[in-house]
Amino acid sequence: MGDSTLSGEGTGNYVPGTDGRGGNWCHRSPLAAAHQLRLPPNVERINLACSGAKAKLVGLEPSPHHPEGSQARRLADIAERYRITNIVVEVGANDDPNFIGVLNQCVNAWATRAPGGCAAQLREEWPKRVQRMQPKVLEALRDIRTVMDRADYARDSYSLIVQSYASPVGPGIPPELQDLSGCPLLTSDVKWVRGTAVPQLSRGLREVAAQVGARFLDLSHAGYGHEACTGGKVNPEKEWFTRLTVDWQALKEEKRAPHAMQESFHANATGHAQLARCLSDFLAMPNPRAVCLPGPRGNLRAVPPEVAARRLDR
Repeated sequence: MGDSTLSGEGTGNYVPGTDGRGGNWCHRSPLAAAHQLRLPPNVERINLACSGAKAKLVGLEPSPHHPEGSQARRLADIAERYRITNIVVEVGANDDPNFIGVLNQCVNAWATRAPGGCAAQLREEWPKRVQRMQPKVLEALRDIRTVMDRADYARDSYSLIVQSYASPVGPGIPPELQDLSGCPLLTSDVKWVRGTAVPQLSRGLREVAAQVGARFLDLSHAGYGHEACTGGKVNPEKEWFTRLTVDWQALKEEKRAPHAMQESFHANATGHAQLARCLSDFLAMPNPRAVCLPGPRGNLRAVPPEVAARRLDR
Protein backbone atom coordinates (compact mmCIF):
# COMPACT_ATOMS: atom_id res chain seq x y z
CA MET A 1 0.00 0.00 0.00
CA GLY A 2 1.22 3.50 -0.67
CA ASP A 3 2.71 5.44 -3.54
CA SER A 4 5.02 5.11 -6.56
CA THR A 5 7.86 3.57 -4.57
CA LEU A 6 5.76 0.42 -4.12
CA SER A 7 3.54 0.61 -7.20
CA GLY A 8 6.50 -0.04 -9.50
CA GLU A 9 6.90 3.40 -11.03
CA GLY A 10 10.06 3.62 -13.10
CA THR A 11 9.99 0.13 -14.61
CA GLY A 12 8.23 1.21 -17.81
CA ASN A 13 6.05 -1.91 -17.64
CA TYR A 14 2.61 -1.17 -16.22
CA VAL A 15 -0.56 -3.18 -15.67
CA PRO A 16 -3.26 -2.30 -18.22
CA GLY A 17 -5.66 0.24 -16.78
CA THR A 18 -3.01 1.90 -14.59
CA ASP A 19 -1.24 3.81 -17.36
CA GLY A 20 -3.69 6.66 -17.79
CA ARG A 21 -6.91 4.95 -18.76
CA GLY A 22 -9.84 6.63 -17.03
CA GLY A 23 -7.48 8.98 -15.26
CA ASN A 24 -5.72 6.13 -13.46
CA TRP A 25 -1.97 6.86 -13.42
CA CYS A 26 -1.06 4.39 -10.67
CA HIS A 27 1.68 2.88 -12.87
CA ARG A 28 1.39 -0.44 -11.09
CA SER A 29 3.95 -2.92 -12.38
CA PRO A 30 4.56 -6.68 -12.25
CA LEU A 31 8.18 -5.70 -11.59
CA ALA A 32 7.31 -3.82 -8.39
CA ALA A 33 9.07 -4.98 -5.24
CA ALA A 34 5.97 -6.80 -3.98
CA HIS A 35 6.17 -9.18 -6.94
CA GLN A 36 9.90 -9.80 -6.52
CA LEU A 37 9.84 -10.81 -2.86
CA ARG A 38 11.25 -14.16 -1.78
CA LEU A 39 8.09 -15.81 -0.44
CA PRO A 40 6.67 -19.34 -0.26
CA PRO A 41 4.94 -20.33 -3.51
CA ASN A 42 1.47 -20.42 -1.92
CA VAL A 43 1.61 -16.77 -0.78
CA GLU A 44 -0.50 -14.33 -2.81
CA ARG A 45 0.98 -10.88 -3.49
CA ILE A 46 -1.52 -8.03 -3.81
CA ASN A 47 -0.32 -4.56 -4.73
CA LEU A 48 -2.65 -1.65 -3.96
CA ALA A 49 0.04 1.04 -4.19
CA CYS A 50 -0.52 3.89 -6.62
CA SER A 51 1.95 6.39 -8.05
CA GLY A 52 1.27 9.84 -6.67
CA ALA A 53 -0.75 8.60 -3.70
CA LYS A 54 -1.00 10.74 -0.62
CA ALA A 55 -1.84 9.52 2.88
CA LYS A 56 -5.53 10.35 2.34
CA LEU A 57 -5.74 7.81 -0.50
CA VAL A 58 -4.19 5.11 1.68
CA GLY A 59 -6.57 5.75 4.60
CA LEU A 60 -10.33 5.47 4.94
CA GLU A 61 -11.13 8.80 3.32
CA PRO A 62 -14.65 8.21 1.89
CA SER A 63 -14.03 10.32 -1.21
CA PRO A 64 -10.30 10.54 -2.02
CA HIS A 65 -11.05 11.75 -5.60
CA HIS A 66 -9.25 8.90 -7.31
CA PRO A 67 -10.55 6.31 -9.79
CA GLU A 68 -9.56 3.44 -7.50
CA GLY A 69 -10.81 4.95 -4.26
CA SER A 70 -9.42 4.33 -0.78
CA GLN A 71 -6.68 1.72 -0.47
CA ALA A 72 -7.78 0.92 3.08
CA ARG A 73 -11.32 0.19 1.87
CA ARG A 74 -9.91 -2.15 -0.75
CA LEU A 75 -7.83 -3.77 2.00
CA ALA A 76 -11.05 -4.41 3.93
CA ASP A 77 -12.42 -6.47 1.03
CA ILE A 78 -9.16 -8.38 0.70
CA ALA A 79 -9.04 -9.10 4.44
CA GLU A 80 -12.37 -10.93 4.12
CA ARG A 81 -11.11 -13.15 1.28
CA TYR A 82 -7.52 -13.86 2.35
CA ARG A 83 -5.59 -14.41 5.55
CA ILE A 84 -3.30 -11.40 5.57
CA THR A 85 0.14 -11.92 7.08
CA ASN A 86 2.00 -8.73 6.14
CA ILE A 87 0.98 -5.22 5.17
CA VAL A 88 3.75 -3.00 3.77
CA VAL A 89 3.13 0.75 3.57
CA GLU A 90 5.27 3.46 2.02
CA VAL A 91 3.57 6.85 1.91
CA GLY A 92 4.09 10.47 2.95
CA ALA A 93 6.52 11.85 0.39
CA ASN A 94 3.67 13.15 -1.78
CA ASP A 95 2.03 14.94 1.12
CA ASP A 96 3.58 18.08 2.61
CA PRO A 97 7.17 17.12 1.70
CA ASN A 98 6.21 16.95 -2.02
CA PHE A 99 9.48 15.16 -2.70
CA ILE A 100 9.14 15.05 -6.48
CA GLY A 101 8.26 18.74 -6.38
CA VAL A 102 11.47 19.30 -4.43
CA LEU A 103 13.50 17.55 -7.13
CA ASN A 104 11.77 19.69 -9.75
CA GLN A 105 12.68 22.75 -7.70
CA CYS A 106 16.28 21.54 -7.65
CA VAL A 107 16.22 21.13 -11.44
CA ASN A 108 14.94 24.70 -11.72
CA ALA A 109 17.72 25.87 -9.40
CA TRP A 110 20.23 24.23 -11.74
CA ALA A 111 18.64 25.88 -14.77
CA THR A 112 18.63 29.35 -13.20
CA ARG A 113 21.90 28.88 -11.28
CA ALA A 114 20.06 30.06 -8.18
CA PRO A 115 22.45 31.12 -5.39
CA GLY A 116 22.71 28.27 -2.89
CA GLY A 117 20.52 26.06 -5.09
CA CYS A 118 17.30 24.45 -3.92
CA ALA A 119 18.97 23.51 -0.64
CA ALA A 120 19.19 27.16 0.37
CA GLN A 121 15.52 27.60 -0.50
CA LEU A 122 14.32 24.52 1.37
CA ARG A 123 16.73 23.91 4.25
CA GLU A 124 14.60 25.63 6.92
CA GLU A 125 11.23 24.68 5.43
CA TRP A 126 11.89 20.98 4.91
CA PRO A 127 11.75 19.84 8.59
CA LYS A 128 8.46 21.74 8.94
CA ARG A 129 7.06 19.90 5.93
CA VAL A 130 8.04 16.55 7.44
CA GLN A 131 6.40 17.54 10.71
CA ARG A 132 3.17 18.55 8.96
CA MET A 133 3.16 15.22 7.11
CA GLN A 134 3.37 13.06 10.22
CA PRO A 135 -0.24 13.34 11.48
CA LYS A 136 -1.55 12.54 7.99
CA VAL A 137 0.48 9.35 7.72
CA LEU A 138 -0.44 8.50 11.31
CA GLU A 139 -4.14 8.74 10.46
CA ALA A 140 -3.70 6.49 7.42
CA LEU A 141 -1.86 3.86 9.47
CA ARG A 142 -4.52 4.01 12.18
CA ASP A 143 -7.14 3.49 9.48
CA ILE A 144 -5.30 0.35 8.37
CA ARG A 145 -5.30 -0.88 11.95
CA THR A 146 -9.02 -0.11 12.15
CA VAL A 147 -9.72 -2.13 9.01
CA MET A 148 -7.86 -5.12 10.41
CA ASP A 149 -9.56 -4.79 13.81
CA ARG A 150 -12.97 -4.77 12.14
CA ALA A 151 -12.00 -7.90 10.21
CA ASP A 152 -11.23 -9.59 13.57
CA TYR A 153 -7.49 -9.82 13.08
CA ALA A 154 -5.52 -9.85 16.32
CA ARG A 155 -2.68 -7.32 16.32
CA ASP A 156 -0.10 -10.10 16.63
CA SER A 157 -1.59 -12.13 13.76
CA TYR A 158 -0.14 -9.89 11.06
CA SER A 159 2.79 -7.54 10.63
CA LEU A 160 2.32 -3.87 9.71
CA ILE A 161 5.50 -2.54 8.13
CA VAL A 162 6.32 1.07 7.29
CA GLN A 163 9.12 1.77 4.82
CA SER A 164 10.93 5.08 4.39
CA TYR A 165 12.44 6.36 1.15
CA ALA A 166 15.73 5.93 -0.68
CA SER A 167 17.48 8.91 -2.23
CA PRO A 168 17.34 8.67 -6.03
CA VAL A 169 20.22 11.13 -6.41
CA GLY A 170 23.55 11.64 -4.72
CA PRO A 171 27.11 12.91 -5.09
CA GLY A 172 29.15 11.32 -7.83
CA ILE A 173 27.24 12.55 -10.87
CA PRO A 174 29.78 13.17 -13.65
CA PRO A 175 29.74 16.81 -14.82
CA GLU A 176 28.82 15.74 -18.35
CA LEU A 177 25.52 14.32 -17.02
CA GLN A 178 24.60 17.31 -14.88
CA ASP A 179 22.36 18.54 -17.67
CA LEU A 180 19.08 17.72 -19.42
CA SER A 181 20.54 14.47 -20.76
CA GLY A 182 20.68 12.93 -17.30
CA CYS A 183 20.59 14.71 -13.94
CA PRO A 184 20.30 18.51 -14.19
CA LEU A 185 21.13 19.08 -10.53
CA LEU A 186 23.74 21.07 -8.63
CA THR A 187 26.24 19.00 -6.64
CA SER A 188 25.44 20.95 -3.48
CA ASP A 189 21.75 20.13 -3.91
CA VAL A 190 22.20 16.37 -4.37
CA LYS A 191 24.37 16.35 -1.25
CA TRP A 192 21.55 18.06 0.67
CA VAL A 193 18.88 15.72 -0.72
CA ARG A 194 20.81 12.56 0.14
CA GLY A 195 22.52 13.69 3.32
CA THR A 196 19.80 15.79 4.96
CA ALA A 197 16.36 15.73 3.35
CA VAL A 198 15.97 11.96 2.95
CA PRO A 199 17.29 11.09 6.46
CA GLN A 200 14.97 13.69 8.03
CA LEU A 201 12.02 12.23 6.15
CA SER A 202 13.03 8.76 7.33
CA ARG A 203 13.20 9.85 10.97
CA GLY A 204 9.75 11.41 10.68
CA LEU A 205 8.26 8.19 9.34
CA ARG A 206 10.04 6.10 11.96
CA GLU A 207 8.43 8.21 14.70
CA VAL A 208 4.98 7.70 13.18
CA ALA A 209 5.48 3.95 12.78
CA ALA A 210 6.33 3.71 16.47
CA GLN A 211 3.05 5.39 17.41
CA VAL A 212 0.98 2.60 15.82
CA GLY A 213 3.27 -0.25 16.81
CA ALA A 214 4.39 -0.85 13.23
CA ARG A 215 7.72 -2.30 12.22
CA PHE A 216 10.02 0.08 10.38
CA LEU A 217 12.39 -0.48 7.47
CA ASP A 218 14.84 2.38 6.87
CA LEU A 219 15.65 2.85 3.17
CA SER A 220 17.48 6.16 3.54
CA HIS A 221 20.87 4.56 2.72
CA ALA A 222 19.57 1.97 0.26
CA GLY A 223 20.63 3.69 -2.94
CA TYR A 224 24.15 4.78 -1.95
CA GLY A 225 26.46 4.46 -4.94
CA HIS A 226 23.64 3.45 -7.26
CA GLU A 227 21.76 6.72 -7.63
CA ALA A 228 20.69 8.11 -10.99
CA CYS A 229 23.60 9.14 -13.23
CA THR A 230 26.31 7.83 -10.87
CA GLY A 231 27.24 5.17 -13.43
CA GLY A 232 28.15 7.88 -15.91
CA LYS A 233 28.19 7.16 -19.62
CA VAL A 234 30.34 4.06 -19.19
CA ASN A 235 28.43 2.05 -16.59
CA PRO A 236 24.75 3.14 -16.47
CA GLU A 237 23.62 -0.39 -15.62
CA LYS A 238 24.97 0.07 -12.06
CA GLU A 239 22.22 2.62 -11.40
CA TRP A 240 19.09 1.58 -9.51
CA PHE A 241 17.18 4.79 -10.24
CA THR A 242 15.99 6.42 -13.42
CA ARG A 243 17.56 9.56 -14.79
CA LEU A 244 15.50 12.47 -16.08
CA THR A 245 13.03 10.55 -18.24
CA VAL A 246 10.71 12.00 -20.88
CA ASP A 247 7.97 10.09 -22.69
CA TRP A 248 8.11 12.02 -25.96
CA GLN A 249 5.04 10.26 -27.36
CA ALA A 250 3.01 11.35 -24.35
CA LEU A 251 3.83 14.97 -25.08
CA LYS A 252 1.75 14.68 -28.25
CA GLU A 253 -1.44 13.96 -26.26
CA GLU A 254 -3.08 16.58 -24.08
CA LYS A 255 -4.17 14.16 -21.34
CA ARG A 256 -0.83 12.33 -21.19
CA ALA A 257 1.50 15.29 -21.49
CA PRO A 258 1.39 16.23 -17.76
CA HIS A 259 2.65 12.70 -16.99
CA ALA A 260 5.42 12.63 -19.59
CA MET A 261 8.16 12.83 -16.94
CA GLN A 262 6.41 10.79 -14.24
CA GLU A 263 9.07 8.07 -14.25
CA SER A 264 11.96 10.45 -13.55
CA PHE A 265 14.06 9.74 -10.45
CA HIS A 266 12.23 6.57 -9.43
CA ALA A 267 13.68 3.12 -8.88
CA ASN A 268 14.15 1.18 -12.11
CA ALA A 269 13.49 -2.56 -12.46
CA THR A 270 16.88 -3.39 -10.92
CA GLY A 271 16.22 -0.96 -8.08
CA HIS A 272 12.85 -2.53 -7.31
CA ALA A 273 14.50 -5.95 -7.29
CA GLN A 274 17.14 -4.75 -4.83
CA LEU A 275 14.54 -3.17 -2.56
CA ALA A 276 12.63 -6.45 -2.70
CA ARG A 277 15.76 -8.28 -1.50
CA CYS A 278 15.93 -6.05 1.56
CA LEU A 279 12.23 -6.28 2.32
CA SER A 280 12.38 -10.08 1.94
CA ASP A 281 15.10 -10.18 4.59
CA PHE A 282 13.06 -7.97 6.91
CA LEU A 283 9.91 -10.07 6.54
CA ALA A 284 11.91 -13.06 7.76
CA MET A 285 13.41 -11.20 10.73
CA PRO A 286 11.83 -10.77 14.18
CA ASN A 287 13.38 -7.31 14.62
CA PRO A 288 11.02 -4.34 14.94
CA ARG A 289 13.42 -2.16 12.91
CA ALA A 290 16.09 -2.65 10.28
CA VAL A 291 18.16 -0.66 7.78
CA CYS A 292 18.73 -1.53 4.11
CA LEU A 293 22.47 -1.65 3.36
CA PRO A 294 24.56 -3.43 0.72
CA GLY A 295 25.94 -6.80 1.69
CA PRO A 296 29.35 -8.30 0.78
CA ARG A 297 28.30 -8.84 -2.84
CA GLY A 298 26.71 -5.42 -3.19
CA ASN A 299 23.10 -6.58 -2.93
CA LEU A 300 20.81 -4.93 -0.41
CA ARG A 301 20.27 -6.67 2.90
CA ALA A 302 18.23 -5.77 5.95
CA VAL A 303 20.44 -5.34 9.01
CA PRO A 304 19.55 -4.41 12.61
CA PRO A 305 19.97 -0.69 13.41
CA GLU A 306 22.86 -1.27 15.80
CA VAL A 307 24.78 -3.20 13.13
CA ALA A 308 23.96 -0.52 10.55
CA ALA A 309 25.21 2.21 12.91
CA ARG A 310 28.60 0.50 13.27
CA ARG A 311 28.94 0.03 9.53
CA LEU A 312 27.93 3.60 8.72
CA ASP A 313 30.37 5.01 11.29
CA ARG A 314 33.36 3.38 9.59
